[in-house]
Amino acid sequence: MKAIVYENFKQLPSLQTVADPTPSPHGAVVKVAASGVCRSDWHGWMGHDSDIQLPHVPGHELAGTIEAIGKNVSQWKIGDRVTVPFIAGCGKCGECTSGNQQVCANQTQPGFTHWGSFAEYVAIDYVDSNLVALPHSIDFVTAASLGCRFATSFRAVVAQGKVRGGHWVAVHGCGGVGISAVMIASALGASVIAIDINEDKLKFAQSLGAIASINASNHIDVIEAIKSISGGGVDVSLDALGSRETSFNSVASLRAQGKHIQVGLMVGENRHSPLPMDLILAKELEVIGSHGMQAHAYPAMMQMIAQRKLAPQKLVSEKINLQRAIHALTNMDKFESLGVTVINEF
Repeated sequence: MKAIVYENFKQLPSLQTVADPTPSPHGAVVKVAASGVCRSDWHGWMGHDSDIQLPHVPGHELAGTIEAIGKNVSQWKIGDRVTVPFIAGCGKCGECTSGNQQVCANQTQPGFTHWGSFAEYVAIDYVDSNLVALPHSIDFVTAASLGCRFATSFRAVVAQGKVRGGHWVAVHGCGGVGISAVMIASALGASVIAIDINEDKLKFAQSLGAIASINASNHIDVIEAIKSISGGGVDVSLDALGSRETSFNSVASLRAQGKHIQVGLMVGENRHSPLPMDLILAKELEVIGSHGMQAHAYPAMMQMIAQRKLAPQKLVSEKINLQRAIHALTNMDKFESLGVTVINEF
């Protein structure tokens, strides 16, 4: 099969012909129809993820059809249209049996623990509990945009943040995760403030429902700007970027008993970021992590899409072929594109 491969971290990947994957007894091989290009893939290429063994094929946001299945698979057949959360739980541990596959200690992740979806085919483990059936009403490109950023944002906003109508919500960082959170929180009736340093991304956020925006490069005090707009602080704030500054600002901009949701990955120098613990104590704030979304939780999101309350296809800004994925991956830190870039030609 054709695949994008990097031999060393931070070294330019190349388009290669490599061996096709085979399914494990409880797994399947998916023929990839579309794969998102995500900042998490960039973190992996930079060497920020200890699970990656070289050489490596990135990619974890995918949709396609089942090409082959393992002998112990009972819920799926060849030809089924599917998508998948970026975390595949083992199905056996306490976290998985309680429905929390997103924090399974034995999880696998295409594009991290094994070769991913910047390729014609990808292997997925324990598919009876990890694949998601894809209705024909949702095309492959849209489905690929759900796999990490949109689904992650959905759980962060709905399950972890418990956002509802009347809430004030701040979203720090308007990349794929943040712009998804803006759309989802707005659809739930919240008043959303978008924060970024890119004016085009802020305009995009407002087109998707944000009622106010803050350009952090122009504001001396982002925290006070949020408090001024929201009348004292927001109910829920999401750090959708993952940096020392955005995580601190997110917590510090909350009103009493507000919730901070950390959804942007904290890696490298941001791994151990300082937080205003004095405010967390005095205001009884909640600091909550949010890491992906389980396959069994997808129906609520799919229902909102079917009802046209959510339109994730609006977040897809560019469709590219496999060769162009090299540039898209290695330049993600430059934040060149609005929304989500999806590979749909292999």
